[in-house]
Amino acid sequence: MALTDRVPRPTGAEADTPELADALVLGRRIRHLRTARGLTLEELGAAVGRAPSQISMLENGHREAKVSVLRRLAGALGVPLTELLAPEPPSRRAALEVALERAQRGPLYSALGLPSVKVGRSLPTDALEALVRLGDELQRLLTEKAATPEEARRANAELRATMRAQDNYFPDLEEHARHLLAAVGHPGGPLSQRGTAEIAAHLGFTLHYVHDLPHSTRSVTDLEHRRIYLPHALSPGGDPRSPLLQALASHVLGHREPRDYGDFLRQRVETNYLAAALMLPEEGAVAMLAEAKAARRLSVEDLRDAFAVTYETAAHRFTNLATRHLDIPVHFMKVHESGTLHKAYENDGVSFPSDPLGAIEGQPVCRRWTARVVFDIEDRFSPYYQYTDTPSGTFWCTSRVQGSADGEFSVSVGVPFAQVRWFQGRETTERAQSRCPEPDCCRRPPVALADRWQGRAWPSARPHASMLAALPTGAFPGVDETEVFTFLDRHSPVRPTD
Repeated sequence: MALTDRVPRPTGAEADTPELADALVLGRRIRHLRTARGLTLEELGAAVGRAPSQISMLENGHREAKVSVLRRLAGALGVPLTELLAPEPPSRRAALEVALERAQRGPLYSALGLPSVKVGRSLPTDALEALVRLGDELQRLLTEKAATPEEARRANAELRATMRAQDNYFPDLEEHARHLLAAVGHPGGPLSQRGTAEIAAHLGFTLHYVHDLPHSTRSVTDLEHRRIYLPHALSPGGDPRSPLLQALASHVLGHREPRDYGDFLRQRVETNYLAAALMLPEEGAVAMLAEAKAARRLSVEDLRDAFAVTYETAAHRFTNLATRHLDIPVHFMKVHESGTLHKAYENDGVSFPSDPLGAIEGQPVCRRWTARVVFDIEDRFSPYYQYTDTPSGTFWCTSRVQGSADGEFSVSVGVPFAQVRWFQGRETTERAQSRCPEPDCCRRPPVALADRWQGRAWPSARPHASMLAALPTGAFPGVDETEVFTFLDRHSPVRPTD
C-alpha cells in the first residue's frame, strides 16, 4: 500500500492540507528539515515518541506514517504540516536521490539483476546524477525500440492498471446484463442454455452450429444476415454458452473494428465480463457470496456449482464482486503447466513477476506459489489450499487445474492473510515461503544439481512461436480474415453475384 493510501482526505480546519504523494519525497523532507535544525535521529525520535530506527525508516521511505505521527513531526521540526507534506523534494540533491531510489524499486532495475546502490551522503552528487540519467536513457531506449509485441504487453499492463483502479467492477456492464436478463424474463439463478438462446433471439440473431468454423475463431457473426456461427463440438473444459454470449456482448456494446491492440484488449475484457455477468447475475451471486461470508465459508467451488459455470468463470466473477460488495481485496492467476503466467489480476498487494515494461504475461511464476504447487497434487477433484509467505506479505490461495487444447492450466484465487477468515480452506496446514524475485529462491538449480550437470547437458528448447514473431497484423489480432470471409461466403444464405 502506498503511503498516500494511509493519509485520509482532510476536513474542517485541515481541508487545505495537500495529500501526501510520495513516501520517498516525504522522507527526504524530514531528513532535510532535521539536519537543517541540527537534530540527530535520537533527538527527533525522542521529540515525537519514536525510536531512532523508526525515524530512519521514515527518512528512507521504507515505513508508512500515520497522520498523528506526521503532525508530531511537523511540530518538532517547527513547520506547518502543509510544508512537511509538500510534493516536491527539498533540494536538487534530494530530487536525484528520490529518482535513483524509485528506479531501483522498479521492474526494469529488478529485471537487470543489478546490485543495489546505497543512496547516502557518501555517494557523490555527480555519480548520483550519472546513475539517474543512465537509468532514464535506458528506459527511453527501451520505449523507443519497443516493437509490436512490446506495444501489446504495454497495453496489457495499462489495462490491468485500469481494472485494478476500479476493483475490476464495471457498473455499466452489470446494467447491460440486468436489462438483457429482464428482457427474456430470466427468473434469477443460473442462466440455462435455453435462456442463452432466448437472449440471442431477443437481439434478432439465429444460431448455426458448424463443423468448419475457422480455426482462429471461437465464433463468427454474420452481421448482414444476423447469423451467429458456433463450433459443433465443445472445446475441452469449455462452456457452450460462453462463445455465444461473448459474440452477443460485442453486438450489445456496439464494438467496432479495434483501432489498436489496446482497443482489442479492452473489447475482449468487456465481452468476457458481460458474458460472466449474464451467467452469474449480480443480484443472485452477491446474495450467495454475502451469506457465505457471514457464515465464513466463501468458496469459488460453491459459486461454480451454484451457477453451473466453469471454475475459471466463477473465479473471474468472484474478482468482479469481491471488493465492491464484500470489501475483500483479491488476486487471480491463470498459469500454464510450464510455469508461465497466462493472465492475472490483483488489487490486494500481491507482487506478480513482471518484465522491464511492467508486463506480466509469459513471466515465470515462483515454484513455491500455490499456482505452481497444485500441478504436483494427485487429487485433482478436491480444491488445493496453501499459505505462501512472500516479500509482499502472506497470502492464502485456492487453486484448481484444468485442461485445454494448449495444455493444463492452474486457476487460482487468493487473498491477503487478514482476509482468509472468511473462506473455506483457511484451516489448511500447507505453507510455503517464496523469496522471488531473488534468483536463489527457485530459478537457480540447487548447488548439488548444478555441480552434477552444469556443462554436461544441452536441452533443446520448444519455444512458442509468439516468442519469435511480431503480433499478427489485422483488425482482429490472430484472426485469419481470408479464412473467415471464405467461411462466410460458404455459409451465407444469399449467394454472391458476379
